Amino acid sequence: MTFRFSSAQEAMDAVGTSLGPSEWITIDQERIDLFAKATGDFQWLHVDPERAAKGPFGKTIAHGFLTLSLTNMVLPDLFMPDNLDWGVNYGVDRVRFPAPVPVGSRVRATGEILEVKPVGDNAVQTKLRLTMEIEGAEKPGCVADALQRYAFLS
Repeated sequence: MTFRFSSAQEAMDAVGTSLGPSEWITIDQERIDLFAKATGDFQWLHVDPERAAKGPFGKTIAHGFLTLSLTNMVLPDLFMPDNLDWGVNYGVDRVRFPAPVPVGSRVRATGEILEVKPVGDNAVQTKLRLTMEIEGAEKPGCVADALQRYAFLS
């Protein structure tokens, strides 16, 4: 279920709220290869299924930054401002990749609103801890404290 809010105050009042989960996303080789092409990261662990089959994970794995980038894709499933003038990604305070994400696996995001602070008239900066769970795995593929800024219409 998506947490929706319409004002800076509603966002500030929501600190501590759990978010998600998002829909599942399948990590297929095509997605991995397209990410490699977009970023120039052609490490064999990601793009060479034959060599990766003999490697440490037994198959190709998603790039850590691919897994991180998917947090932005699923953010609207978790956290959605209404009455918005504008919103931007502001940064990431902390990112970890506790477990590899093998090709063919599914990931989804959960989150928690860690902090919301005013950053001007009718605007806030949010800090969300986003966790990309790997279906059936003990550890997540990514944990990131993502920062966003939102300005609301008056």
